[in-house]
Amino acid sequence: MTVTPERVTPTLPIYQRVSEEQNVNSAEAEEFLDRMFAEGAAEEGDRFETRLAEVRAEIAETGTYRHTAAELAYGARVAWRNSARCIGRLYWHSLRIRDRRRVTDPAAIAGECVAHLRQATRGGRIRPTITVFAPDTPAAPGPRIHNEQLIRYAGYRFEDGSVLGDPRYAEFTEQVRRLGWRPPERRGSFDVLPLLVEASPGDPQLFTLPADAVLEVPLTHPDHRWFAGLGLRWHAVPAISNMPLEIGGVTYPAAPFNGWYVGSEIGARNLADEQRYDLLPVIAELMGLDIASERTLWRDRALVELTLAVQHSFDAAGVTMADHHTESRRFLTHLDREEQSGRRCPADWSWIVPPLSGGQTPVFHRYYDPPDPEQRPAFLSPD
Repeated sequence: MTVTPERVTPTLPIYQRVSEEQNVNSAEAEEFLDRMFAEGAAEEGDRFETRLAEVRAEIAETGTYRHTAAELAYGARVAWRNSARCIGRLYWHSLRIRDRRRVTDPAAIAGECVAHLRQATRGGRIRPTITVFAPDTPAAPGPRIHNEQLIRYAGYRFEDGSVLGDPRYAEFTEQVRRLGWRPPERRGSFDVLPLLVEASPGDPQLFTLPADAVLEVPLTHPDHRWFAGLGLRWHAVPAISNMPLEIGGVTYPAAPFNGWYVGSEIGARNLADEQRYDLLPVIAELMGLDIASERTLWRDRALVELTLAVQHSFDAAGVTMADHHTESRRFLTHLDREEQSGRRCPADWSWIVPPLSGGQTPVFHRYYDPPDPEQRPAFLSPD
């Protein structure tokens, strides 16, 4: 599959490239293999000592090593299992792996991102999926996808400081416009941004996502007819695309992955936060609430109705979405399973506790092992 690139203005390299002296640490590779074999995830018939000797020899010769398909799959799934900010880790075993390490052409990379979205979406039956592209090596860096997620909405900043669309992506929108992206003639609040792929140093290219790869859900409310008139919508697949995946000392800078949304992520954050779409005052006024005083709890009441609209709309459209109460209970099931397996389960309390009715969920009322920045495999913070 190929995707036609937008016209791009030449620019300096967007990110710092790996050094040619950056070799894989054999100890990190050994630790990874030891854990994989201990958990019984290796291919039947494989022996730890044999595989370790192969990896050490390959690192000594090339400075890095190539994961087998089984190692890549295990590493990607455990990286999800180790994600301290994710409440949906109960499903880590189900992550579908798309090995695209041999894909290096930027248009082909964009095409695989489109294929990822189509295969993960499945008409609304969202499937957790990861697509792994080439790693960084001492000889050459791997590709980067500079979008925070494969699907995000543009933010158009005006001279007075106001923004049409998503303010979080106003700077990124300006960046891709400088690189040649042309917004729709009639700009709106939910214009899908292009992919920004840098497959080789200093050569970023833009690719428009085809409409059939972006499933969006129009938002309505089960009780308030006026809600549909707001023209709100949101995309179905949250595919994070700028977090490098590190497995056994090898870093894959482009490894877009997705689960599915929890309703409060959209209703109580993306659409509600003041620095995002800031819709709570609009909703509250349409509900007839007094927004002149915080004591009326207008924010809380509007937040519930906005999140209810999101949940209702995804359910009506047949698109997979979790609610924060159910997902909180499932996370504690995951925590119990990890403890029974003798593994630590770090969790960032501020991310695990939902942004809506946190005190009414079971994840609120306990402490967790703190996040371990050295825990591997892992999804790393962007550059």
